[in-house]
Amino acid sequence: MWEKELNKALEAAKVAREAILEVYHRHFEVEIKEDASPVTEADKKADEIIRHILGKAFPTYAFLTEESEDNKDRLSNDYVWIVDPVDGTKDFVARDGGFTTNIALAYKHEVVVGVICIPVSGTIYYAVKGQGSFRLDPDKEPLKIHVNDKVEDLTVLTSVFHFNEKEGDLIKKHSDKIKYVKKFGSSIKACQIAEGNAEISYRMSAGTKEWDTAACQIVLTEAGGVFVEPNGTPLTYNREDVYNRNGYVMCNRKENILL
Repeated sequence: MWEKELNKALEAAKVAREAILEVYHRHFEVEIKEDASPVTEADKKADEIIRHILGKAFPTYAFLTEESEDNKDRLSNDYVWIVDPVDGTKDFVARDGGFTTNIALAYKHEVVVGVICIPVSGTIYYAVKGQGSFRLDPDKEPLKIHVNDKVEDLTVLTSVFHFNEKEGDLIKKHSDKIKYVKKFGSSIKACQIAEGNAEISYRMSAGTKEWDTAACQIVLTEAGGVFVEPNGTPLTYNREDVYNRNGYVMCNRKENILL
């Protein structure tokens, strides 16, 4: 189940990676969108590539992507590709390597396939509903990954560019359990927790959208982790309002939803 969709998503991510790196390693212009977020040639090229590859293979599936106009016809389609061609454009502009390409497929509002590619390293994390999460490094076999079971001496991951006071207050509040604080860009935080290198990450703001979290959610949950709104509800997808207005918590186990 979903094998063809996964393989095409992996192909799209790898082809998009080449276009992203071509821009990354030369001079590029930065535009500022209406929502004050940056966009570059890499975002646009990768979006076009991913839409072309997936659209050709699955012509009846809808799209929700950061860099294309939102066609609300998707709301009546059971199958929707949710794509962020460059998640962490600020990291891309800063050339710190902390950006990803996120591709997810939602079926009836639930993510069933997720692919996260880290272009600079070439490492890909992917998951399919009910089949676990995997790390795929260049020229290596896929490695199944799983969260750790720590409930003490926790490592919390914060955003490089989007850390806020509310998140800082939560870390201080739970300093008896949280021992380390590390910064990672984009969806790399979810991947770090999914493979057992950290335990928790907060996003206590309304700024992210479906394409920021869809692939993350399935990669983390299929690795045994938890990805929920602060009230404990899992996020759903292909919504009319694409903002994750309540924020979210990612962690290795439910005991570490520290709020």
